[in-house]
Amino acid sequence: MVRLHVNIDHVATVRQARRGLNPDPVAWALLAEQAGAHGITCHLRKDRRHIQDDDVKRLVKKVRTLVNLEACLDPEMVRLALASKAKCICLVPENRQEITTEGGLDVIAERKTLAKVLPLFARKSQMVSLFVDPDPKQIVAAADLGAPFVELHTGAYSNAKGKTRERELARLRAATELAYDKGLRVNAGHGLDYTNVAAVAELPHVEELNIGHAIVSHALTAGVHLAVRQMLAQMGVVR
Repeated sequence: MVRLHVNIDHVATVRQARRGLNPDPVAWALLAEQAGAHGITCHLRKDRRHIQDDDVKRLVKKVRTLVNLEACLDPEMVRLALASKAKCICLVPENRQEITTEGGLDVIAERKTLAKVLPLFARKSQMVSLFVDPDPKQIVAAADLGAPFVELHTGAYSNAKGKTRERELARLRAATELAYDKGLRVNAGHGLDYTNVAAVAELPHVEELNIGHAIVSHALTAGVHLAVRQMLAQMGVVR
């Protein structure tokens, strides 16, 4: 059964618009758990545009499922991720000018850095995934480094329409098969919403989907419980 990890970054985005206390992303995360989410994802960025250091500490303390912390390979962020006690770490690229993560990590270019940091997380018993495009070369490089997971970037699929979307879905399917054959476990996420998630949830070997913006946006009108449960229904998960 594919699992749903709910990304709470955009709850923090609303809070940071006023630099106040509300809405509290940690309280919202607990509601998402109650609604059936299997885990909570957040991205601690270098510029702290949404999630803050204290949010991570409180999430790890209060969340009863799993906290999946996204972080880039900047030495400071690696240090914070190692110290966070989050059970899952997703290593992602980061560009301060981007609105959201624009693509996958270049595992080939970052091979030396990854070879140094992956054992550090292993010693802390933190499960690491590498956020990559559905590119065979990147998947093979991740396997060669001994990464436990890859998380496939679904942005191209999510943004495509018609025949282009069909091609992107086929590309994701081929990537999941290759990753599995190479001994990698597979997650996926980015840009998934209520209209496009079902096909990705049905891909072979995908264990977990990370979805945030669509659920947070829907919850503004529908409420968090209904928003999470409707996403689970679209994924074919019965709770």
